[in-house]
Amino acid sequence: MSDDKLKPLREQIDKIDAQLLALLNQRARVAQEVGHVKAETNAPVFRPEREAQVLARVATNNPGPLPSSDLQTIFREVMSACRALEKRVNVAFLGPAGTYSEQAVWQQFGQAVNEMPCVSIDEIFRSVEAGTADFGVVPVENSTEGTINRTLDLLLQTTLTISGEVALPVHHSLMSQSGSMQGIQRICAHSQALAQCQSWLNQHYPHIERQALASNGEAARLASEDASVAAIASEMAAKRYGLAIAHAHIQDDPHNRTRFVVIGTLESGVSGRDQTSLVLSVPNKPGAVYELLAPLSRHGVSMTRFESRPARTGGWDYYFYVDIEGHAQEAKVAQALAELKTQAAFFKVLGSYTRAA
Repeated sequence: MSDDKLKPLREQIDKIDAQLLALLNQRARVAQEVGHVKAETNAPVFRPEREAQVLARVATNNPGPLPSSDLQTIFREVMSACRALEKRVNVAFLGPAGTYSEQAVWQQFGQAVNEMPCVSIDEIFRSVEAGTADFGVVPVENSTEGTINRTLDLLLQTTLTISGEVALPVHHSLMSQSGSMQGIQRICAHSQALAQCQSWLNQHYPHIERQALASNGEAARLASEDASVAAIASEMAAKRYGLAIAHAHIQDDPHNRTRFVVIGTLESGVSGRDQTSLVLSVPNKPGAVYELLAPLSRHGVSMTRFESRPARTGGWDYYFYVDIEGHAQEAKVAQALAELKTQAAFFKVLGSYTRAA
């Protein structure tokens, strides 16, 4: 009896699938035409502000029952596959495979890209600066442990531009070959992951040695080769390296998130939901920081982040990393930046880009 009821429903699904298949290929053909037009003007293949607008429209126009987040995932992969018909972009990230950095790549570009895992943040910057990679994805801040200082230092030095932002929830799992902690002599992970799970580890496994590695993905790879090693990494890493999870969600902060930025030579256009990142320094005089930031208030520009880093000049000088709402091409932001530039001892726009959801 149930088969009699299911058969017409399955036939409906088959017809809809055929329509979807035809529409997806129709979209792909139009995307190919867009690629031909871009090639005539040497326009970039990847337009992050355009893709952000498409995803925002999907959420706004979604009548349900599918959740908007799931639909956005589908549309992101559709755009990624269509973009790859023009060119598969090369994206460098902190490897090996199975890291949160790889997840951030998929969140921004979809999976139809050429992935380039790197052993360090420095190598990501070098790969993009040399043109080996079209883009790089680097971690910049964690909600528990704060900023990634090496990324900030390299952003100061590079000629590359920030063209995107990704924020990922971080759910750490403890994993081993057997899924048991029996016989485990070392727990390996990136230093940030070890710090983010410190209280949990102190409570449950205080006597097991902890070793910091270049990435959680590297820790998972090592655990897959050594039965005496447990790794802290993502569930994706466990699946990729054939590990079993001993304990899930061991991060001390259940709302732990990591923020990544996309670096490259592309300057992203206005999406309608943008922010601009700056690096500033001030003359060494009383009230200099207050005077420096006053143009933001005068022009109605909100500051969302303010971080200081030593300038390493031997004195007590600092660089200030500042995020503000809006795009540098917007009038009030452009006016505020023009004033800031005249007052700052050092002034650099790192990029204007679509804010992470």
